[in-house]
Amino acid sequence: MNYIILSIPIFFLLIGIELLIDKYRQSHLYRFNDAVSNISCGIAQQVSGVFFKTVLVVGYVFLYNNYRIFNLPNTWWMYVLLFIGIDFFYYWFHRMSHEVSFFWGAHIVHHQSEEYNLSVALRQSTFQAFISTIFYLPLALLGFNPVAFVTIGAFQTLYQFWIHTKTIDKLHPIFEYVFNTPSHHRVHHGRNPQYIDKNHGGTLILFDRMFGTFQPEEEEVVYGVTKPLSSWNPLWANFDYYADLWHLLQQPMTWWERIQVLVRKPGWLPEHLGGYQRPKPVVAESAVKYDTEVPSGVNYYVFMQYFLILGFTSWFLFTLSNYDRMTQVWLTAWILLSIANMGAIFELRKWVWYLEWMRHACTIGLVILLPFSIGIRIGASLFLLISAWWYFSFRPAFRRK
Repeated sequence: MNYIILSIPIFFLLIGIELLIDKYRQSHLYRFNDAVSNISCGIAQQVSGVFFKTVLVVGYVFLYNNYRIFNLPNTWWMYVLLFIGIDFFYYWFHRMSHEVSFFWGAHIVHHQSEEYNLSVALRQSTFQAFISTIFYLPLALLGFNPVAFVTIGAFQTLYQFWIHTKTIDKLHPIFEYVFNTPSHHRVHHGRNPQYIDKNHGGTLILFDRMFGTFQPEEEEVVYGVTKPLSSWNPLWANFDYYADLWHLLQQPMTWWERIQVLVRKPGWLPEHLGGYQRPKPVVAESAVKYDTEVPSGVNYYVFMQYFLILGFTSWFLFTLSNYDRMTQVWLTAWILLSIANMGAIFELRKWVWYLEWMRHACTIGLVILLPFSIGIRIGASLFLLISAWWYFSFRPAFRRK
């Protein structure tokens, strides 16, 4: 059972509540383009996980079935130990994802937003699971049941959703001392030099206190990464850092130095190329966020399209078992093309005008070829009518770039 997919309605309910609080307080926590980009990264992670997650669980199950050291009983204390064990290995996975450059490339997606709200919790990397799974394998050797592992792991993931908010201040000191909280996690998302690589805990903050990576929230947090993504494209978000890493490896250096570039902290360079590049000081008052302006009608178009994309993606994930593998591939490709186009529309890329119409043509093909219900066919027809209205209304805006 995929607890994350089952929690999708709750996620959006809580985001809706935060939006109402934001509007009441006039705190401006959300920007439409940023929130869409965040959610799109989560969509990419979930639909790609359709093909990856089964493979990733195989290693854990194999070790548990063939090489476990203990046969742990299904008791309450086993679940307590498993909870602590998952949080312990999550801490080290998360810490290494910040301190090893190659791993950082698979985690950076989560930190690219320059806002901090519940939509950021959904901003996840497509490739991160390939790295995180390795860190949890000792639990299989110790004899923790795979079903229990998936259940407690899902709880830890769900717990981390609510701490991505600025609407909750510091909590009771005892709770702040033991658990990860919005205050602790705001620090983790900061690019202020004193906040970088701090507070890696999942549910607990105790391991940060034990291993010297705890930092309380003091000065105002500036969110994002030291080299901004400067794009709303959720697919490119997964490759931007690796593209930079590839170009860096082309610089004149020895093979040993290239290996160090991959395994040492992000920003490390050989001395002859300038040495370690330390994060620059930053303050909230002078920080400039990446943004793009589009005509209001284009935002309305994206909103309507995205409403349909979200509905289709949720329906796809909930009814996944009804489709053969090839159908899953085609539907996943359509979803990925859709969210990539929404990001490019925010940037008014000229080429997306043509790619968007290719997407609509694919929609017609899927509706005709696949055995969808009458409700889906009506929804798709509405989708295409809205697109036709957009064609006549907003084409001039896409001649800019």
